[in-house]
Amino acid sequence: FAVFGILAFNIVGFATAVFFPGYVPPELAWYDELAETLTLFFAEGKFYSLFSFLFGLGFAILYQRVEARGLRFGPVYARRMLALMVFGLIHAYFIWIGDILFLYSLLGFLLLLFFRKAKPKTLIVWAVICLLLPLLFNAGVAVLITLGSMVPEGAAAIDAQFGAQARLYASLAAQADRVYATGTYAAVTAQRASDMNYMFGSIPFMGFNVLAMMLLGVWAGRKGVFADIPANLPRFRKWLVWGLVVGGIGNLAYVIAGEYSNRAVPDLINLVAVTGQTFGAPALAFFYLSALTLLAERPGWKRRLAPLAAAGRMAITNYLMMSIICTTIFYGYGFGLYGIGAALGILVTIAIYAVELLWSPWWLKRFRFGPVEWLWRTITYWKRQPMH
Repeated sequence: FAVFGILAFNIVGFATAVFFPGYVPPELAWYDELAETLTLFFAEGKFYSLFSFLFGLGFAILYQRVEARGLRFGPVYARRMLALMVFGLIHAYFIWIGDILFLYSLLGFLLLLFFRKAKPKTLIVWAVICLLLPLLFNAGVAVLITLGSMVPEGAAAIDAQFGAQARLYASLAAQADRVYATGTYAAVTAQRASDMNYMFGSIPFMGFNVLAMMLLGVWAGRKGVFADIPANLPRFRKWLVWGLVVGGIGNLAYVIAGEYSNRAVPDLINLVAVTGQTFGAPALAFFYLSALTLLAERPGWKRRLAPLAAAGRMAITNYLMMSIICTTIFYGYGFGLYGIGAALGILVTIAIYAVELLWSPWWLKRFRFGPVEWLWRTITYWKRQPMH
């Protein structure tokens, strides 16, 4: 489910230069505006939060299994993260700039170095700190800009600076749009390498939120929340309610405030949007997580949800395959359908995910792992894994 949601948000990023700060989309038809609003509310930030939680949960489970086998966890996990880092860099520079794997590998090393044996309470404390730090930074900058704007000379200087920044980003986005829409693979790859300079700049801000969810995932693994789901049903029901309430309020604030602010200008209106996203995205992720877990406890729903489990066992393969499919559909060296609206993007997302829901069970009936998962596991244990 997390893989589906990541594509649902990323689909517009495949078809536009939306990842540039301050990117201003063209005038949209009403159905594209509606689709974009729904995507912002239900998808943006929620699914990488869910994916990050599962990454942390995987860290905790792997730690237990490796220790039980009498192996040293440090070297095993270090190889796992180095392999993920290479996967991420190949993905970012040769397939698509919106990579998340490289960031995950960096944060995976932080988990290994500082949180391998952390107590559950410590994990919760650091998760809260990681959520609050970017928010406090944005608040400080917003206050400084507001105070500076109260002086005429300061207001003029600030407006001039942000104006120049907006023109720069608009120029860069326009160039990226041209190359991605019409360029050869070589031209697009060169553009990707240039654009990655700006993508790396977002890592510190996005990284804190991702690490917070990873730490919560490690906490869930240490507490055995998913090892004994029946015993934890009250916890999941509580997450369901609070996730919906906090997530609904937070994301409503994010969408409304975001309509009247610019992400590249950290003013007070933007701060409202950032605050809504900071708490609303993880909360709605917990709502999704709890809803699916509770549904899967019912035999009928467990059977219906089984194809999602197969797709999840091949999450990295499916994630990378989505990028290959989408860049082939949208970029100039493929079918050149760059620039489609958000509404059509949702239909494309559903179609691609439907294919993955069909092929994942088919593959896993014949092989033990997805192809990338097999390679990842082989590198992790430094031993060729049985594939059939």
